[in-house]
Amino acid sequence: MRALRRWYWLATAAMLAAALVAWPEGLALTMAFVALQAVHFALRAGAPRAFPVQTRAAYLAILVAGTWPPLAFLHWLQLAGTCGTVAFDYCFLARVLSLLPWNRTRPLSLRLVWRTFASGPVQGSVLGMLG
Repeated sequence: MRALRRWYWLATAAMLAAALVAWPEGLALTMAFVALQAVHFALRAGAPRAFPVQTRAAYLAILVAGTWPPLAFLHWLQLAGTCGTVAFDYCFLARVLSLLPWNRTRPLSLRLVWRTFASGPVQGSVLGMLG
C-alpha cells in the first residue's frame, strides 16, 4: 500500500507541475485524480474519515482554493510539498492534519507541535508517532 501511495503522489506532482508550467487544463485533471484517490482510500478503509482520505480532501481543497487568482501561489507550495513527500517521505500537510482534535489522543501543546514538525520521516502514518 505504501508503494501505491507513493505512485499516487508522484503522478499528482507530475500532473500539477505540467498544469503550472504548460498545461493549464491539467489542473482540472489533477483535481479529479486527487478526488479519485480520496474515494479509493475511503472505500479501502471503509471510512470517509480515514486519515489518507482527510489528507487528500485537504489537498483537493487547497487545489480548489488556488484557482482563485490571489491564492494561485498555493499551487506552487503544493507542488513543492508533494515533491518533498515523494522524495523524502515527509508530508507537511499530513502533519498539520494530525494535530486536529479528532486525529490526536493527547492535548495540544507546544511540545506536541514541535515533535510533530521536527521529527523525521516515519514509517506508515504520521498519526502513529503521536501516540
